Amino acid sequence: MPASTLQRPTDFLAREEIERLRHINPWWSAWQIVHCWGTILAVWVVCSIWPNPLTVVLGVIIVGARQLGLGIINHDAAHFLLFRNRRVNDWAAQWFTLRPLLGSTVDGYRKYHLNHHRYTQQANDPDLGLSAPFPITRASFYRKVLRDLTGQTGWKQQSAAVRAAFGAPGEPVMVRVAKGMRRYGPNLAINAVFFTGFAVTGPWYLYVLLWVVPNLTWQPFISRIRNIGEHAAVPDDDDRLRNTRTTLANRLERLFIAPYFVNYHLEHHLLVSCPSYRLPAMHRALMARGLGPRMELQPNYLAMLRCAVSKP
Repeated sequence: MPASTLQRPTDFLAREEIERLRHINPWWSAWQIVHCWGTILAVWVVCSIWPNPLTVVLGVIIVGARQLGLGIINHDAAHFLLFRNRRVNDWAAQWFTLRPLLGSTVDGYRKYHLNHHRYTQQANDPDLGLSAPFPITRASFYRKVLRDLTGQTGWKQQSAAVRAAFGAPGEPVMVRVAKGMRRYGPNLAINAVFFTGFAVTGPWYLYVLLWVVPNLTWQPFISRIRNIGEHAAVPDDDDRLRNTRTTLANRLERLFIAPYFVNYHLEHHLLVSCPSYRLPAMHRALMARGLGPRMELQPNYLAMLRCAVSKP
């Protein structure tokens, strides 16, 4: 591995700053979970009271962004940054961020993701395939966006995961059903509660429009934007200040595309033990040390896309 990738956090920050940035505040973590689900529930209530095309389309976008938000909270859990007690940390991730959709435990993602940090933008990086093709052409990008927003990407990903959970095609039917129900039984129970709530308080089909549809459309789309923003078309794969990107998202971008400080990705890579809610403070500390000109920063997501989608 190139020597530059072995830079330590103390090369950029004082030890006292690092200790403050690493501090886990369980109340902040709990608030993020409450805020995320509170936003989703607020959208459901508003759309149940006023079910019209405008509220539903806006609801799909907001709920899809909060579904990504659940993934971001789970990402903190993968780094043991939600709660100091690791059992509580993993329990909260399983039941509040993963099971309501198609996830289960955080362990598998944790093992995979930590290798991404160990080998960022190197040959052994398991996420290298997400960034290696960039920059790409506008036509290629538009095709990807079309597949995302029409549900093709989400359906492909989710259906593949479900098929895998139900075992190999050659196995007896009941064995496959048993495997699938062990894996997805809790998820189905949670979603049955959601569906029942919609059926009792408002139109039942809003469950599909405001939970299933966002997960198949807007959430894959902004996940793609997020992935592109993090490592695509970065200027130097071997420099920790330039092989990862921070996008300085505005308020609308944080609402619809990049919730819970996910845009501060460079800071996250420099100090993986920094909880997401302290990343803005870390960014300010790096700026105060005059490191801004050395860092890969973009002022917004449109500027970032101009870097990554630049081939004629």
